[in-house]
Amino acid sequence: MQMSLKKIRRMQGFTLIEVMITVAIIGILAAIALPAYSNYLKRGKLPEAFDNLSAYGTRLESSYNDNGNYGSSTCTVSVPTSTSNFDFSCTSSSTGDTYTATATGKSGMSGYIFTLDSSGNHKTTAFPGASNLPLSCWLSKAGSSC
Repeated sequence: MQMSLKKIRRMQGFTLIEVMITVAIIGILAAIALPAYSNYLKRGKLPEAFDNLSAYGTRLESSYNDNGNYGSSTCTVSVPTSTSNFDFSCTSSSTGDTYTATATGKSGMSGYIFTLDSSGNHKTTAFPGASNLPLSCWLSKAGSSC
């Protein structure tokens, strides 16, 4: 009779050790998954900069074809509207024959800087976790190459 009473008590719940092991496993998985998910979300915001810079470069080239220059010291075409993740700027040479458009990350995207110039060169000048900058491409993932 006493043996069956112990079995009943044993089946009523979990021991403290079992609960602690479960919590530890969940903690380890969270420590791995949360940074990976955070990086995934940031990578999803990068095309916002790439798309705006590409479209802006196309508008600048069209303006150059119409006017013969990009503007002196400031670009003749207004820069893309700042978004919640990136600010955009443009500088041109004093003769108006070259430009550099820049997307600078802000808020959760601070530390990311991408440029496009009048020769069509794409550059990553700042990217958290990346080395050997500037690179002659727009990085979308730290550790990748052009």
